[in-house]
Amino acid sequence: MARATGSELPPVRAITKGPGFHWFGYYDKLQFDPTLRYVLGMRVDFEHRSPRPEDVIELGVVDTEDGDRWRKLGETRAWNWQQGAMLQWIPGSKTDVIWNDRQDGRFVSVVANIHTGKRRTLPAPIYTLSPDGRSAIYPDFRRLNDCRPGYGYAGLPDPNKDTLIPEDAGIWHLDLKSGKTRLMIPFSEAARIPYPGGYSNNAKHWFNHLLYSTDGKRFIFLHRWRGDKEKASWSTRMFTASAEGKDLFILDPHGKTSHFIWRDPQHVLAWAWHPSKGDKFYLYRDKTEEVECIGPDVMTVNGHCTYLPGGRYILNDTYPDKQRNQNVYLYEISSGKRIPLGAFFAPKEYAGEWRCDTHPRYSPDGTKVVIDSPHAGGRQMYLIDLRPVLR
Repeated sequence: MARATGSELPPVRAITKGPGFHWFGYYDKLQFDPTLRYVLGMRVDFEHRSPRPEDVIELGVVDTEDGDRWRKLGETRAWNWQQGAMLQWIPGSKTDVIWNDRQDGRFVSVVANIHTGKRRTLPAPIYTLSPDGRSAIYPDFRRLNDCRPGYGYAGLPDPNKDTLIPEDAGIWHLDLKSGKTRLMIPFSEAARIPYPGGYSNNAKHWFNHLLYSTDGKRFIFLHRWRGDKEKASWSTRMFTASAEGKDLFILDPHGKTSHFIWRDPQHVLAWAWHPSKGDKFYLYRDKTEEVECIGPDVMTVNGHCTYLPGGRYILNDTYPDKQRNQNVYLYEISSGKRIPLGAFFAPKEYAGEWRCDTHPRYSPDGTKVVIDSPHAGGRQMYLIDLRPVLR
């Protein structure tokens, strides 16, 4: 790890080690349990290639109060490099976690008690959980694997592979207690909402990046498509919808939404393009056209953004810079200052689908952060103690 010049960085320690490689994945999932003791992760014995249907990875928990001891929780055949198997704590629970798997020719989710080992299987996968822990919503992971490798799961072909705008697939709701599912928003419903200039010829549509609001009353999803005009890339609209999948609103219509997070039930922070200042972080007010540029001269590049508890700081990172360092930092909102937490080297082999983004995740009390990083010879998880730098 390279230290930032002139800055006193907080302590960092590896909480996983070989044999094998460990990581957690996305930045908007609950990695810490409510007691701050247990940290979830995944283990794999290879890197630098796409997952194959036969690949099985291990799911586990790190006991940070017992020498960072790794304990296996289970296995899965439904995973990717960016978001793993959607392993996360069920909100409010000190014992139950959930992850996705592939069983008997379908994607499912598994709820497990980390202490007793008791588990149950639900008939569908999950993407994001409601804050009350009762519901989940999820996209078609088969289509994601076809349209956006690195975010879907290998092993099951998309039955709508040759259909540009399916009517029978999209975003589903899953009741975590009963296991009942229902299709909430089909691709066709989003595609029927006009886009300025129209969609490209032969545009193939998919959904990605679902996230409930902090009160669970609404959720975000990204509507994406690629056609003759997009070729190597794609176009994006950021939608919000009610928890029932109704009342759709286009929060960002300009085609370039990237990473985002809910600040509160009404506001969303996102890296996007806006005619006011171009590519920046913007704070959007849901169901309005209100938008404010945040940290335009400090948070100048795309990153995986969250708000620490209390809302005083934004936790963020960067992709590899010219020195191939991934920079993790806090942005203090009141002062506009950037507080470096570390610069972590990413070897050039970590690129594309199997890159290792740091994806910083904070503890429930906002005093610790865990990141994924390959800087010491293979991806592992590292804990950063924020207390020395918090004011």
